[in-house]
Amino acid sequence: MVTDSKDIARAVDAAAVMKLLPSRPRVLALGEPTHGVDTPLDLRNELFRQLVEQEGYRTIAIESDCLMGLVVDDYVTSGKGTIDEAMEHGFSHEFGASAANRELVRWARAYNDGRPASEQVRFAGFDGPLEITGAASPRQALTALHDYLSAEVDPDLLPCTAETLDRLLGADDRWTDPAAMMDPAASAGESAEAYELRVLADDLASLFDERTPHLIRATSRDDWDRARLYGRTALGLLRYHFWMADTSPGRMTRLVGVRDQMMADNLLALAERGPVLVHAHNAHLQRDISSMRMGDMRLEWWSAGAIVSARLGEEYAFLAMGIGTMHHQGVDAPPPDTLEGVLYALPENPCLIDPTHLTTALTDTPVVPRVSPYFGYFPLHPAHLPSMDGIVFLKDVPQNTI
Repeated sequence: MVTDSKDIARAVDAAAVMKLLPSRPRVLALGEPTHGVDTPLDLRNELFRQLVEQEGYRTIAIESDCLMGLVVDDYVTSGKGTIDEAMEHGFSHEFGASAANRELVRWARAYNDGRPASEQVRFAGFDGPLEITGAASPRQALTALHDYLSAEVDPDLLPCTAETLDRLLGADDRWTDPAAMMDPAASAGESAEAYELRVLADDLASLFDERTPHLIRATSRDDWDRARLYGRTALGLLRYHFWMADTSPGRMTRLVGVRDQMMADNLLALAERGPVLVHAHNAHLQRDISSMRMGDMRLEWWSAGAIVSARLGEEYAFLAMGIGTMHHQGVDAPPPDTLEGVLYALPENPCLIDPTHLTTALTDTPVVPRVSPYFGYFPLHPAHLPSMDGIVFLKDVPQNTI
């Protein structure tokens, strides 16, 4: 039991976060142990607001479709469309229904109003165009990349015409059949057309890279960044669809791995633009190997955060989030011999935990992993403490109310 919390727990604010870190990281990630509740997101909003205003972060990236996120970015930077349209068309995973996400978008638009582009906060989704039931057609990403190149590059250099892409892509529903998640035979990912599209997508991406100096001068860095996103996404989707059609024992492990690789590629690209604040599930951001059960299978993969951390070193920082209770999902007070149980006993709420001091305080108090009664909540693992830069802890998370 921790009897003195003064060196362990502090208020959750930007200044306290920065004191935990050796320097301002290029990518600062805040996790959450579950989806679908707004209390953690309300805390995220306040912390991210402070980090934008006090520490100069200029991009907020969340676990949502990277292509849909462009709709939100257009709204918060230029006022294009309405907030209702941004929430409806700019988020995947039903995150647009969240009142806290709506408040984040509202705040970003208000913050940017009247500011020059260099001082505006940008919004990004960094997940692929993926849902639990499957993946999007590669049409949007492939055709957008082809359109961008067609406008700026000699037609003789293009590997194919738009008509060829359209013919090979076929109807979108052949790519989006939800049955393909459980039945590889329902996937188009190993069809002859899919193989040809992977070659063409690679050629388009290669041509894009080769012509980068001209393309940035002829369009703009923002337009080039967006086209680069289309190229990454097209290649990632075609790779994901290939593994959906696979029948080997490694199929599901490769699918979750490909998804997080897409996330990592998007985060690394965003980090080239400047300091990034990231919010996603802990399992997508932690440095330790991630795992989950899917039926009888235990899946293990390296998260986007682990990949980015390996690439950026100390320029990546990870704040895990833990919770005490979520009664509406059957998650009651944590046992005292778990990490959450130790934190639940502290008087501060919410609080920011220094993992180093916590580890020292627990030297003579062994803790065991908490077992979740709810599949959608992932408890913190005590063995991961050394790889966390901080823990944001909330004692109680109520169900959202309208």
